[in-house]
Amino acid sequence: GFLPLREVAPHGVENLEEALPQGEEREFVVIREQNAEGQVLLSIRELELRESWQQLQEIRDKEETIQVVVTGTNRGGVTVSVAGLRGFIPRSHLIDRDNLDVLVGQEIPTAIIDLDRDRDKIVLSYRLAARASQMGQLILGDLTDGKVVNLKPYGAFVDIGGVTGLLHVREMSRKRIESVENFLQVGQKIKVIIGDIDEWKGRVSLSTKGLEAYPGELLEQFDTVMATADERWQKMQAEGGQNATPSGS
Repeated sequence: GFLPLREVAPHGVENLEEALPQGEEREFVVIREQNAEGQVLLSIRELELRESWQQLQEIRDKEETIQVVVTGTNRGGVTVSVAGLRGFIPRSHLIDRDNLDVLVGQEIPTAIIDLDRDRDKIVLSYRLAARASQMGQLILGDLTDGKVVNLKPYGAFVDIGGVTGLLHVREMSRKRIESVENFLQVGQKIKVIIGDIDEWKGRVSLSTKGLEAYPGELLEQFDTVMATADERWQKMQAEGGQNATPSGS
């Protein structure tokens, strides 16, 4: 078998004797069958690339994050080194989209959003990984402070420490609410109970109806319920957490 220098490693080697000591046993991939002299062409580079792509595929399947090193910038975003391969983070998937040069040389967590070996394409997101990290600090069933940032007919989006969760209209009160805009206002501070958490999709469900002593109390005495939310939540925990989390409706 013959191993060309270009097939020793994905990014080349400076000292062949150090990289491949004589007599050392190694695994190789046959990249060309026997020629007229009966010699096959071998590769370590191809073997390591296969392992790297397999590692990335497993990370994506498990919806995990991976550390990468930023190696350069261009108009569209930044290039990175990931598992020995070259990846790309679009500008839209960075946290600071203006000063990209400060990222060069930094190691940052990322989520894989596109993986295609046939096209030698690896696209990652720093923003999604950072958000998943923030969401990982949330605790299911906890009571937390929030601020209403957007209103929709079906509910309110609430910022809870850098993560935006949805307080669905059905989770606001145990009594039917006809109009979200008549119940809440953008910029309003509110206490919410953390419900379902999906770190990968970036979704958090919130609830307030569990804080009510009776159906519709929030509609009648919103400020009073919010002022005593901590005591109400602690009482629910002592009673076994009944109504502490969204019903899943």
